[in-house]
Amino acid sequence: MFTVPPIGGGAIQILINGVIPHISNSHKLTVFCITHSKLPDQELINGVEYIRVPRENYVFNVGKELAKKRSSKEYFDLVHVFNRPSDLLIYKTAMPESRFVLSLHNEMFKEEKISTQMGTLVVEAVDKIMTISEYIGDSVTSRFPSATGKVQAVYSGIDLNRYKPLWDKEVEAERNTLRQKYGVNEKKVILFVGRLSTVKGPDILIEAMKQVINKYKDSVLVVVGSKWFSDDRIDDFGLRLIQLAESLGENKVIFTGFVPPVEIPKLFLIGDIFVCSSQWQEPLARVHYEAMGTGLPIITTNRGGNAEIIKHFTNGIVIDDYTNPEAFADSISFLLSNERKADKLARAGRAFVETNFGFDHVAARLENLYLESFEKK
Repeated sequence: MFTVPPIGGGAIQILINGVIPHISNSHKLTVFCITHSKLPDQELINGVEYIRVPRENYVFNVGKELAKKRSSKEYFDLVHVFNRPSDLLIYKTAMPESRFVLSLHNEMFKEEKISTQMGTLVVEAVDKIMTISEYIGDSVTSRFPSATGKVQAVYSGIDLNRYKPLWDKEVEAERNTLRQKYGVNEKKVILFVGRLSTVKGPDILIEAMKQVINKYKDSVLVVVGSKWFSDDRIDDFGLRLIQLAESLGENKVIFTGFVPPVEIPKLFLIGDIFVCSSQWQEPLARVHYEAMGTGLPIITTNRGGNAEIIKHFTNGIVIDDYTNPEAFADSISFLLSNERKADKLARAGRAFVETNFGFDHVAARLENLYLESFEKK
């Protein structure tokens, strides 16, 4: 759980922050989130009210704030609850007049996360369920068929002004500066951005680089990220990654450590090829939108929702044999050997996000979902 604006990271918080400027043009918004030492507990920014409560007893505190507003005759037409199904029931008790939308960014309706009884109550109580991919939507309706008419995928996106393609003259100098900073200005950079955990597969990617480096001596892997958001501590898995990296030779794998969310857009400019090596059923990683926005050819895995937006040999490469380092090595080598095809995939990716996945597009889809929630009842 993070705050808004997303100064500590968080895909949900980045999404909220991205759509706020667009939705607030025609609607009055109040954002509830956790407190942060660098932010006031309450503030008004461009007409948007922010109410921040402590992480401890967060749900109770938000419910209390909703009840307080209701007691002063201030009602919300709609309340959007992010990723916490059972919490919605508490909020609805505090403000029963409101329509409720639940958005799911993970498999929050799995048996180990919510009971059948609780899940059924939530499905009955909610007006619409937004999911960030069809994959996540299917994970709800397969267990709770009664949710079918309420579930709708609303894909995320990026701020197109913050993610410029490599061929844009505006970012040429910054790209050169960053590549010099990390000592890769004369290299072919394979880029990984994500948490350093087994589910993200950075170890598989480092293994793959052994084969790539043997064939392309000027190739290097840059790993952007840390164990967890804002956490640069190195655990056993992190030590294993370092050992794997050292076996490739000096400066063949470069670890940046944790990068503040505000700096992430420019870090993509370092790369020549972007790889998402996810091993788990990824809901749909937002790094895909970010890499496409930067004009990088993408290699990803056919896991979860990834392949819903990355189409094989249309705007990227999708790997089915995702546990096999050789499969990644072959795809990376293909792109390094076929620059015209790599460029074609990269430009198709950029055109894809320009047409469908700016935050203005996301806000429009979200607003339509909100309006549809009022058609029920």
